[in-house]
Amino acid sequence: MNIEWSLFTPWSALAGGVLIGLAAALLILANGRIAGISGLLGGLLDGMFAGSAQAGDEGRGEAALFLLGLLAAPLLWQLFATVPESHFSGSPITLVVAGLLVGVGTRYGSGCTSGHGVCGLSRLSPRSLIATLCFMGAGFVTVHVVRHLLGVAV
Repeated sequence: MNIEWSLFTPWSALAGGVLIGLAAALLILANGRIAGISGLLGGLLDGMFAGSAQAGDEGRGEAALFLLGLLAAPLLWQLFATVPESHFSGSPITLVVAGLLVGVGTRYGSGCTSGHGVCGLSRLSPRSLIATLCFMGAGFVTVHVVRHLLGVAV
C-alpha cells in the first residue's frame, strides 16, 4: 500500500471531525437526541408513511433540519474550496445491494456508525463499543476478501 502524501489533509480532517462532534454534542445537549443518521432518517420516514400525528412528532423538525444540513454542507463547501473528486467503480446493482446491506445492518445493529461510533463511544456505551467493533471488523474482513482473495481492484 502506498500513501499519496500530497493528498493527506490532516487539518481538514480534524476540522470535519470537530464539526461532527460539535453537531452531535449540540443535538444531545439541546434536544436529548442521539445524532445517529439511521435513527434520524428512520424516524423521519416512519412519520411520513404513518400518515397521522404521532407521539414522536416533536423531534421530526429537528431531524429534518439535521439531515438537510448534511445534504447542504457539500454545497456550501463549494463556495470556499473545491470539492474532492469521487468515483465509484462498481456497477449500479452493486451500489444498490451495498446500500440494502448497510440498511439491514443498521436495523439489526440498532444504529449506524454515527450513532454507535460517534455518539455511543463518546458516552462510553458498552453496546456501542461492541457494535463498532463488529461493523469495523466486518469492513476490514470485506476489504481483505475483495482485494486480496478475490483480486478485485477497487
